[in-house]
Amino acid sequence: MTQKALRLGTRRSRLAMAQSGQVADAVRRVTGRPVELVEITTHGDVSRAHLTQIGGTGVFVTALRDALAGGEVDFAVHSLKDLPTAQPEELVLAAVPAREDPRDVIVARDALKFTDLPRGARIGTGAPRRMAQLNAYARAHGLDMETVPIRGNVDTRIGFVRDGELDAVVLAAAGLNRIGRIDEVTDFLSVDTVLPAPGQGALAIECAADAADLVAALGELDDPFTRAAVTAERSLLAALEAGCSAPVGALADLLADGQIVKEMRLRGVVGTTDGTRTVQLSTTGPVPRTHDQAMALGRELATEMLDQGAAGLMGERAH
Repeated sequence: MTQKALRLGTRRSRLAMAQSGQVADAVRRVTGRPVELVEITTHGDVSRAHLTQIGGTGVFVTALRDALAGGEVDFAVHSLKDLPTAQPEELVLAAVPAREDPRDVIVARDALKFTDLPRGARIGTGAPRRMAQLNAYARAHGLDMETVPIRGNVDTRIGFVRDGELDAVVLAAAGLNRIGRIDEVTDFLSVDTVLPAPGQGALAIECAADAADLVAALGELDDPFTRAAVTAERSLLAALEAGCSAPVGALADLLADGQIVKEMRLRGVVGTTDGTRTVQLSTTGPVPRTHDQAMALGRELATEMLDQGAAGLMGERAH
């Protein structure tokens, strides 16, 4: 007898469909069941306003979560950086698969590197986080550049460069890799220049908390190190009381001595979008073995950042 297909809720964008398709293949392997994609339109997909205007937090997620709660889909795939830090009790983060490259990248005209952009270069991004760090870097290194707020899918954003409207755009490496367009990147931005968004490059697989068998099956796709890292990053974001469109960057990575992983380092940055003021700190601790340990690492760094005045630098608060 043919098993009933699992329904995977996904946004309709090319990137969302690509990453959901990859998850669907993995779920088929671990469950032996067919998986069908159910396309759902979110508020963030239809609004043309900038994220800071429409609230940022949850705009790409709420419709998918509503479909889960209403039984229209069995599980959903999100870009983890889009998830609000508060987890609904009726839903569970069943798996966080191994993370893609978390870095931001530049797609520039004439295959230019970031530091080779001409004076007065116009760089497009939809993220206050990127604006804050790019502007801070430019100020620190005497670069003459302008960050320009943009919206749209990958084609639209790269189109601004192809049409000559912008000199470069900043995108996430993971997204371009997942849709097979990483070869269009002209430069990878070091995390020492721009820290990514908390959870960037990672996916979140969510389902109903009471679906015990499905939670267990999806859990086969979980990567413990990725989960610990993004948990620490999101704990930092939550403790700063910042929404997903706030100018906050964070990255947790593992520090190794040879082949032995010794510690986890968590770096965080908050800044004004014009780059005039930033708070950037880091902390290290034992590799978290539990959810609570990862959360504690994020809260510890957030406390230090707030002591340094981080709260006054965030224009976008949680909703």
